[in-house]
Amino acid sequence: MDLFTVGFPTALTLDNLFYCFAGVFLGTFVGVLPGIGGLTAVSLLLPLSFYLDPITALIFLAGIYYGAEYGGSTASILLNLPGTASNAVTCIDGYPLTRQGRAGPALFITAIGSFIGGTLGIIVLIALAPALVSLALSFGAAEYLAALLLGLIAAGTIGRGRPIKSVAMVLVGVCLGLVGIDVNSGTRRFTFGFFDLFDGIPLVVIAMGLFGMAEVIASIGTIKFVAEARRITLRSMIPSRQELKDSVMPILRGFGIGSFFGPLPGTGPTISSFMAYAVEKRVSSNPEKFGKGAIEGVAGPESANNAAAQTSFVPTLALGIPGSATMAILLGALLIHGIQPGPRLIGQHPELFWGLVASFWIGNVLLLILNIPLIGLWVKLLQIPYRLLYPIILGMICIGVYSLSNSVFDVWLVIVFGLIGYGMKLLDLEPAPLLIGFILGPMIEAQFRRALILTGGDYLALIQRPIAGILFACCGALILWLVYSMLRSRERRVA
Repeated sequence: MDLFTVGFPTALTLDNLFYCFAGVFLGTFVGVLPGIGGLTAVSLLLPLSFYLDPITALIFLAGIYYGAEYGGSTASILLNLPGTASNAVTCIDGYPLTRQGRAGPALFITAIGSFIGGTLGIIVLIALAPALVSLALSFGAAEYLAALLLGLIAAGTIGRGRPIKSVAMVLVGVCLGLVGIDVNSGTRRFTFGFFDLFDGIPLVVIAMGLFGMAEVIASIGTIKFVAEARRITLRSMIPSRQELKDSVMPILRGFGIGSFFGPLPGTGPTISSFMAYAVEKRVSSNPEKFGKGAIEGVAGPESANNAAAQTSFVPTLALGIPGSATMAILLGALLIHGIQPGPRLIGQHPELFWGLVASFWIGNVLLLILNIPLIGLWVKLLQIPYRLLYPIILGMICIGVYSLSNSVFDVWLVIVFGLIGYGMKLLDLEPAPLLIGFILGPMIEAQFRRALILTGGDYLALIQRPIAGILFACCGALILWLVYSMLRSRERRVA
């Protein structure tokens, strides 16, 4: 099996082991801090990956992503402040357990549930790989175009609120992706005379501005760390037999929900965790205990969001379609390293795909080992005032951007995008669809040109291939659904 013949030998090299450990540790570290989250961490540390091998860079960034999902539950349980969006639902029962003196068992069940959900999610990822390899042989320019277009349209469903806002953000992202010199004609597009824009806007600048800097600016003055020192020993973390019994089925159900929603664009860990909580409350014989310290309300969502974090790599690696903003950044990292994600990735770069999958196993074991003994460290970390943290984070953002090309222009650009991102937050506009549009727009343009060259300019020939035709039909259905959602939203506002 490729996982054992190619994956583990690749993942177990000293460099990859070190960066896997560094990624999951930093991810947990950032996940513990409320208001920052894994997306900001991946954006901040993306420049470091440019100096690494592609597989090492991807292992490092992926470790940060699913490590943050682990760490985010700590602040949710201890302080009622979610470390990441997907951990928000953990506050509902996690914090009441802390007030009852059961923070230790809640953290233990969270670690175990996250480990089991993440591990089983990896198995689902492995099971889907052979089918994706066989599908890869049928993909040409038309299929790539249809798949990317489907991802672009699906990005319009990611944001909250009115769908028209998400669609508008996608279009803005596509326009930003057009900035620079056209590869085919040599025409300068939207550069406005700035020489620094001839090569386009760097992905890191947009990601760190819209997510990193905007998140920090929005958090200033709203997060205050006033945690009391809580001594949590290993002995106090041991759950009772009844708590273990009550957690088994929620963890398994959470894995199933996370594995289903993880690969779907626009869902991922956040939707999975909320769905898992709703399911647990519905199937419970005693639903009134939820919100008062039910261990099922912690076990199910944490298992779901970690299973979703693992399975969300399926569309990103296999189809080149990012289902979330974090996946879009990882997709951009692959492109920066000269690797084209898509159906042929597994066949052309088996060491990258299987090495990454093997690193998931290793990373989940490392997280289980880290999270239980280091709870005391995370509690101490939560006592650091945020007024001391945010200047350091902003400084790291500017240094990271400047290190890309030693350009002060990029620093000013990230500040501009940071202010734009903060303004978008005030206007309730989602930056995730914008980033996905920025990533997929140039790819769609390139595949569209290639497909028309192969068909001699015949547009109808694009939909005559079976797989492409099905994907284009899905695009049409999704557009109709978006239009229906907009009309329905308008009727509700009128009513």
